Amino acid sequence: MSDNPIIRRFRNWAIAEGWSFLILLFIAMPLKYFANLPMAVKVVGWAHGILFIGYWITAIPLFTKLKWDAERIIGLGLASVLPFGTFVMERKWLR
Repeated sequence: MSDNPIIRRFRNWAIAEGWSFLILLFIAMPLKYFANLPMAVKVVGWAHGILFIGYWITAIPLFTKLKWDAERIIGLGLASVLPFGTFVMERKWLR
């Protein structure tokens, strides 16, 4: 794992955002549609939204201070919207 505090902070947010996305897709959404529990999506959706914003806020120093290239900006964008994407990105670029 990287010793760089910028990467470590982003890595933690990326993992949390990834888990929240999976919980939203595979637990909260089925609860909403199959068990008639829309509150699950509301609660998990809010948490995921906050983590998603934190993901991008903590990504900014990767590009401003560490000078990551445009390819990685696109990669982080794709990773944030694809299931399991943040975990793949974390293994590829953050370890």
